[in-house]
Amino acid sequence: MFLVIVMAVAFTVMLCGLAYSLATYALPFMVTLAAARFAYATGAGLVGAVVVGLATGAAAFGILATLFATVRAPILRIALATIFAVPAAAAGYALVHGVTHDAIPSDIWRQVFRIAGGACVGLSALARLGTPP
Repeated sequence: MFLVIVMAVAFTVMLCGLAYSLATYALPFMVTLAAARFAYATGAGLVGAVVVGLATGAAAFGILATLFATVRAPILRIALATIFAVPAAAAGYALVHGVTHDAIPSDIWRQVFRIAGGACVGLSALARLGTPP
């Protein structure tokens, strides 16, 4: 039983580490989902929605990555990093919500942990992207 608990904790830590490292790409992923949902709702079908979503996500990532690579002014780089960091903060908030939903009985403390988790993930994404090359 002890081994199962240790494995569950290790798996949770690995998933949180994966989510932490992928938080930088939350903006293109959210753009992909929004475009795919819009295409599906307007009658494009499942295959059309997947194609539209992937094309839109790739274009959003390409445009923002190109802008981030070409802009040299520190203020503009921080502004672009903030554009990436805001969806990362929302993803961190949602991740902590999923983890603490059943673990913490108090609504107030759950909200405190959610806000802290979202802030940590958003600030870490901002720090990773806001540094000069």
